Amino acid sequence: MSNVPKITTYTAPAGGWGSVKSLMRQARQSKRPVSILPGLAKQNKPDGFACVSCAWAKPAKPHPAEFCENGAKATFWELTADRATPALFARHTVTEMRSWDDFQLESTGRLTHPMRYDAATDHYVETTWEEAYAAIGAEMKAIQADDPKRTVFYASGRASLETSYMYALLARLYGNNNLPDSSNMCHESTSVGLLESIGQPVGSVRLEDFDTADAMFFFGQNPGSNSPRMLHQLQEAVQRGARIVTFNPLKERGLERFVNPQDPVQMLTQHATEISCQYHQVKAGGDIAVLVGMAKALLEADDADLQRGGKGVLDREFLAEHTTGAEDFIAYVRAQDWLVLERESGLGRTAITQAAGVYMSAKSVMGIYGMGLTQHKLGVQTVQVLVNLLLLRGNFGRPGAGICPVRGHSNVQGQRTVGISEKPELVPLDRLKELYGFEPPREEGLATVDACKGIIDGTVDAFIGLGGNFLRAVPEQGLMEDAWPRMRLTVQIATKLNRGHLFNGRVAYLLPCLGRTEIDRQASGPQTVTMEDSTSCFHGSKGFHAPAADTLQSEIRIVAELAKASLAPNPRVPWDRWVDDYATVRDAIEATYPDLFSDFNARMHTPGGMEKPLPVRDRIWRTESGKAEFKLPKSLSASFAPDGPDVLRLMTLRSNDQFNTTVYGYDDRFRGVDGTRMVLFLNKKEMARIGARAGEMIALETVADDGVARRIDGLQIVPYDIPDGCCGAYYPECNVLIPLWQHAERSKVPAAKSVPVRIVR
Repeated sequence: MSNVPKITTYTAPAGGWGSVKSLMRQARQSKRPVSILPGLAKQNKPDGFACVSCAWAKPAKPHPAEFCENGAKATFWELTADRATPALFARHTVTEMRSWDDFQLESTGRLTHPMRYDAATDHYVETTWEEAYAAIGAEMKAIQADDPKRTVFYASGRASLETSYMYALLARLYGNNNLPDSSNMCHESTSVGLLESIGQPVGSVRLEDFDTADAMFFFGQNPGSNSPRMLHQLQEAVQRGARIVTFNPLKERGLERFVNPQDPVQMLTQHATEISCQYHQVKAGGDIAVLVGMAKALLEADDADLQRGGKGVLDREFLAEHTTGAEDFIAYVRAQDWLVLERESGLGRTAITQAAGVYMSAKSVMGIYGMGLTQHKLGVQTVQVLVNLLLLRGNFGRPGAGICPVRGHSNVQGQRTVGISEKPELVPLDRLKELYGFEPPREEGLATVDACKGIIDGTVDAFIGLGGNFLRAVPEQGLMEDAWPRMRLTVQIATKLNRGHLFNGRVAYLLPCLGRTEIDRQASGPQTVTMEDSTSCFHGSKGFHAPAADTLQSEIRIVAELAKASLAPNPRVPWDRWVDDYATVRDAIEATYPDLFSDFNARMHTPGGMEKPLPVRDRIWRTESGKAEFKLPKSLSASFAPDGPDVLRLMTLRSNDQFNTTVYGYDDRFRGVDGTRMVLFLNKKEMARIGARAGEMIALETVADDGVARRIDGLQIVPYDIPDGCCGAYYPECNVLIPLWQHAERSKVPAAKSVPVRIVR
């Protein structure tokens, strides 16, 4: 870490020696590389453990090192030698620790003992597991007697399928569907949009499709920092002749150039693979305009080919047999004006037409995207217009084609599969009733934004957090931090200390759990847990390292003990047996979801993963019409940001030294930032327009008319190649600028990729 911020220009490719040096630095910081390095050889392999960071797919034939730079960082930091023992909390008040930044909190190390917050002294104090469960259970029962809907059960996306299944059951036995999760903050726009358009809430691509795709189109995704193992598939695709076209507001190095650290020739020669054949810097919130523009170019080419006596470039047979609404979408596209499309996208007609040319020339095309599409006011519709473009040429249900949302946390998709959802229609409630002899709640629960509203307005009394850093990850941080202590009960289940643990209800507990990399030994022996990756494959995972402390308990045991302490006895729910042998939890999952988890225990270690059925791959559309459905956007701009000479669209960004809210350091080497996270990326044209200079310290404030002041101070201006009218700064620091009401329509995903802000000097 540098004490003095340093801004440079980084010219090296993704991967290569930069990645190796970063890993060596992280290994040193973990203070125990000797015991960790052998375990990395089993990361993301059938006989090993699943990465604790991203959810990218695990190949059936893994590379010798099937981990990436960020995945190794996550392993190093989970297995750090540092410990956040009761002595740490005795030395520092909670108020004092609030002044520490995210990296300082992460650096305190692994939590070791259950802790209770003592408001009288403003310290966390050590307690016993027995006392913690009894006190939490008493509070939960009291709140339940008043109204069970006043308790929230949050899940971060990291917990295993087994833990998630039990946690969802706990919430419903308690009496609500208040199961917000991290998906509500990222890919809920995917879940809503894809379900309506193609009949399944997840992508349609498997890992093998990367072997046969002729072209891939990236939108709003940064694999170099968020899912680096994906770069192997991209490099191999380019080397066999596939073409990759990228639409991102920022130039992300992983989609420009890549040197494979496992290729000795490339490492010696530093000969990088050029990943994208075209790279277009679309304006934040301009993706709908780009997609409609590509469709317009497609229709123009189709018209011209038909006039020449050809068959056209649309897949008319597919459209007639498998879709509905194509005529309305085509009419909508024809009615759009190129000048408007150029203005809203920030790109010229020539650039959009060139991209469409690649699309038209490819037989099998994949659409790949991240939160750059989903975290806008019209995030759902943006996803659906991408589906529309793929449908026009039949790019579903054949090898190398389909849609690929790249999920974030390692089991965020899997949690939804086994019941972590506020939407009762997505959960087999009648089957749960049959298995466990209770009447599940049928009323829709609280999503993340709803839970935040409830905490602010006082209608939520208790928050149970299964991992994560909820208070740091959500919008409206100022109002949320003020409201949090008014809750009656807060419980945090975690491996490491974070800012969310430093704001507490009147009764508050911090419960330390085992990490996924650690050996989980129960009555029947060492246990295995399972996860679902971004391509809908389930994987077994076995920890390899000794636990950070013998006082830790597994997430599964913690959930079971909370259930036993807070719920009326139910002999049909075998909490203790599930804790003793996790295979029995998988039996229960299979009994609840027989079509998805057939022979679960026998198949969970299948190389490449146990595949979840994806009907769209067989061109089966579980929509209302029974066909894939074209959807029309209500606007060409997906953004909340109003036009105005002093209004910029802020994109919140992740650095190369972080995963979600977890910050591993102050080095974002791809963007040339070292020693600080308090920066504002702004292009030179915008700097000249407002008379700003590089290195100048400024503040940002939100442009909103709701009477709430939202501001962040101490940002250093960094000149950067970013579209006109846009700026970028780091997440989660800038969440303080996002109004709670500024979220995607229908999915309620915070619109963090185009926040209307102005610079204050």
